[in-house]
Amino acid sequence: MSSYAIFRLPFEGHSTLMVQHHGEPDELQQPADLGGRQGFVMAPFAASAAMPLLLLRPDSVCQLANDKPFPPDVVQLLAHAHLMDCDQRARRQDRQAYARTFSRFYGALQTGTFLKLVLSRCRVVAHGGQPSPLQLYLTAVSSFPRLFIALVSMPRCGTWLVATPETLLSGRGDTWTTMALAGTQKLQGSDLQGEGDHTVWDAKNIQEQRYVASYMAAQLQPFACQLQQSEPHTVRAANLVHLRSDFTFTLSQPQRVGQLLQALHPTPAVCGLPKEQARQFILDNEPAPRRYYSGFMGPLMMPDTHLYVSLRCMEICRDAFCLHAGGGLVSGSCEEQEWLETEAKMETMNRCLC
Repeated sequence: MSSYAIFRLPFEGHSTLMVQHHGEPDELQQPADLGGRQGFVMAPFAASAAMPLLLLRPDSVCQLANDKPFPPDVVQLLAHAHLMDCDQRARRQDRQAYARTFSRFYGALQTGTFLKLVLSRCRVVAHGGQPSPLQLYLTAVSSFPRLFIALVSMPRCGTWLVATPETLLSGRGDTWTTMALAGTQKLQGSDLQGEGDHTVWDAKNIQEQRYVASYMAAQLQPFACQLQQSEPHTVRAANLVHLRSDFTFTLSQPQRVGQLLQALHPTPAVCGLPKEQARQFILDNEPAPRRYYSGFMGPLMMPDTHLYVSLRCMEICRDAFCLHAGGGLVSGSCEEQEWLETEAKMETMNRCLC
C-alpha cells in the first residue's frame, strides 16, 4: 500500500498530493537529519526508535483543484489508509484524570523548575468507518481556509488529519518566516464574523506569548540574517484567536535547515521552558503518548518549504478517532480555564466529524 500526504496551504485553491509508491518513507532520528533532504516530513513530538521522524520521498506529485471532484484514481488511492489501533491509555482519559495531571504539572511550575509547561489531552470518538479520511480532509479544507490542512498516511505513523494555524518554518527563495503563536481565546457571537481585532488579552496569555517569542528570537540568532520581528497581534484560527509575533529572515546557510529545525522544535508553544527538561517531564507525566501530535509536518522541498506544527490533530484509527489538544500552563493558570481551552481547540476536529 502506498504512503501519501495530501495538503492545502492557507487560502490556496488547490491541494497538493505527494505519493510514495515504492518502498517506505525514510526513518530519521532527529530533525537535524533533514539537512540536505527533500520530501514530505512527518515528525513526532519526541523522536525515538518506536516513533521515528518520517520523510516521504514522493514518486509522484500533483495538484488538485479543491472546487472540483478528485479524479477516480486519486479517490481510490486515498481510500486505502494505514490504520492503527487506538492506544488504550487514550481511552482512559477523562475530566478527573485531566485534573490530576494538571495538579502535577502546576506543582512543577510552582517550584520554579519551569517557566511554562504545555499539558495535552486526548478524546476518543468511536466510529464505524464513517466519515472516511478523504471526507474528513475535504470537510476541513472547506471549513478552515486560514489553516494548513493535511491528511497523511504512512505505515509507521498511521493516518493523521491536521488543521493547524502555526508555521514552524516556511521558505520561498531567500525569504524565510516563522512565528511565535501562543495565547488562546474563543470567539463567540458577533465576533465570529470578524478577525478578533477587538480581543482583549489578559496577563497570563501575554506572558505565555512573550516566552515563546523570546525563545524563537534566541534560537534564530545563530542561523538568521536580517532578522525582523513583528509586534504581537491577534490572529484568527477557526473559532479561536491567538497572539502571534512573526519573524522574517534570510537563512545564511540553507544547508543548515535541519540544524535550525533541531533548534526550534519543540517550541515552548507545544512543550515548555526550559525545553529539554520540559519535554522529558511531559513524556514522563502525560497519561497518553502524544505520538505525532505537537510534532511538525509539511513539504520540505528546497527552496520552497512549508513546515507546520501539528496542532488541531486527529489520528484516524481502526475503530476510533483520537482528537488531541493542549494548552500552555504558567504560574497564573487556572485548571477550569485550561480544560475549557482544550475543549475549544477540539471543536476544530469535531466540526469535521459532524
